[in-house]
Amino acid sequence: MSPRAAAFAALSVTVAAYYAFSESFPDISTWWEVAFLGLLLIPALFAFVWLLLPLWRARGIALVGLAFAALAAVLEAADLSAPANFAKLAAMTFLGFWFLSFFDSLRWVVLVAAIIPIVDAYSVWRGPTRHIVTEQREIFTTLSVAFPVPGEHASANLGLPDFLFFAVFLAASVRFRLRPAWTWLAMALSIGATMALAVWLDVAGLPALPLLSLGFVLPNADLIWARLHRGRSEALGGSGAEEASRPVD
Repeated sequence: MSPRAAAFAALSVTVAAYYAFSESFPDISTWWEVAFLGLLLIPALFAFVWLLLPLWRARGIALVGLAFAALAAVLEAADLSAPANFAKLAAMTFLGFWFLSFFDSLRWVVLVAAIIPIVDAYSVWRGPTRHIVTEQREIFTTLSVAFPVPGEHASANLGLPDFLFFAVFLAASVRFRLRPAWTWLAMALSIGATMALAVWLDVAGLPALPLLSLGFVLPNADLIWARLHRGRSEALGGSGAEEASRPVD
């Protein structure tokens, strides 16, 4: 068994055990709960994305993602919420890897990272996400992954698009030769930071994609700038060469 496969198996057993027995853990204060979720449980779940990263350009990845999405729906219908969480995570990871195949340059990924925080913020504060979270909680529960709070019958939830874009940005850091490890760390911690802000501000929820996008951009800012600037220079140079090659009347 390869080290990555062994790590995946060990992580699966550990996380599954926590999900099964989380209510048996000691009840702790709110800010200790935030620290536990933000520094341990949330990074542990996103570690699955890291371990699956070599599959980002595998053939048929979209079909695998859709298969896990169908499995998640069946598990939800059977009221098997814990296994459904892992199926949702797998579905969004594989679909995120597949989604990256539509971006042929780093410029498009950066553009997405700039736009989706605005869309997400509007949706959470004024749009459909706000309505679902406040008025149709059961729909949000279905379309999210739960992070059980230790010692309680409660959980923090993260929407499926956040997992999708986590996979997109992490795979992009590999595809465009950025800094995958730092990207993973910054994005994983950004989720906990968003949750901590929500607790501090005493609000029902905050959009996770703004800090997630920063978690992608900031560790790679110098590389992104250099690649985009080089691409622009090459494009301008190509145009100049084409102009110079034209015959003079």
